[in-house]
Amino acid sequence: MTYNFDEIVHRWDTDSIKYDAPKTEGYTQYIPMWVADMDFRTPQPILDSIQKMLENGVLGYTLPPTLWATTIQNWLLKKYNWEIEPQELIFAPGIVRGLTFAIRCFTKPGDKILIMSPVYPPFFSVPKRNKRKLITHKLLIKNNQYHIDFDQFEQDVKLCKLFVLCNPHNPGGRVWLKEELEKIASICKKHNVLVISDEIHADLTLPTHTHHPFASVSQVAKQNSIVFMAPSKTFNMPGLVSSYAIIPNAELRKQYATYVEDLDVASGHMFSYRPLIAAYTECDAWLEQAINYIQGNIDYVRDYLANHLPRIKMIEPQASYLIFLDCRELKLNDQELRDFFEKKAGLLLNPGITFGPEGSGFMRLNIGCSRLILHKAMEQLEAAYKEF
Repeated sequence: MTYNFDEIVHRWDTDSIKYDAPKTEGYTQYIPMWVADMDFRTPQPILDSIQKMLENGVLGYTLPPTLWATTIQNWLLKKYNWEIEPQELIFAPGIVRGLTFAIRCFTKPGDKILIMSPVYPPFFSVPKRNKRKLITHKLLIKNNQYHIDFDQFEQDVKLCKLFVLCNPHNPGGRVWLKEELEKIASICKKHNVLVISDEIHADLTLPTHTHHPFASVSQVAKQNSIVFMAPSKTFNMPGLVSSYAIIPNAELRKQYATYVEDLDVASGHMFSYRPLIAAYTECDAWLEQAINYIQGNIDYVRDYLANHLPRIKMIEPQASYLIFLDCRELKLNDQELRDFFEKKAGLLLNPGITFGPEGSGFMRLNIGCSRLILHKAMEQLEAAYKEF
């Protein structure tokens, strides 16, 4: 079956954060290209699984079906050749919430937590809100990709209790190599630092690149990590908050499971389970075509920038539908840069500075949309650029 990713799905006035939230701040004319959900229609088997539950006519309390765990087990084996056991899985009501639970479970106020900047904003806000001390490792840009300075990383991590990894990286889209992950695992084990790996973008790894779940790269990594995954970015279903933790280490798993059970957050609502099963068993063709379409959008933006907006560069993403635009040659401060995109070009992007000081001068562009919308956005950006 061929899917139509050129379709423009009407999302205005649907209580969409991406589309409707900016109205509360006074925006009226804009193309929303910020929040990391896609504008593609969610695959039909997922919608059908929800409709089937609705047709029963009772929205009751729901058990996790046995198929939920075995489906995830089969998915990880098929996608990553990663063998896990069903008992290693624990439901999470969203990955950011899962990260929060892990931070509160395995650290105490005042403990140091390491992140790598620039990175997804909750990596900054969650530790701070929970009164942990944040240590930041500054990623380096080499050959238009983010890299880890491992000598500095070891210095940064050695006094920490926990390290939160973004794998693949957001906003840069870097797919970390197996050798890099093995080195992280070795250094963290050496200094008794637990690794929490956010892998929400893993299934959207682009052609020619290979994602390695952190816990799969070595026995050291397996026994000293918690991996969080979800179908939410993959199949455009984040509103269902159907995430999960994989914890191979039995002692860590017992500690985390006890914590979330004590909070009564260890299970989901009735739409948390069956849609995941449908996604992981019936939507392979949709995903393959979606990834190819996303790669086409990335190629389009790269060529358009080179041909029409040469002072704006891009970090080449290796996973997902987010492009980190390097706008430093425009010589604008961060507020001026935001105003340029919003007021001059009519585009709402995520300012790079929200991903940490290392994101200054960048803007994050969501290209998970119809090529027609993307073309219009680039034309608007070009018009603003020419008047700059």
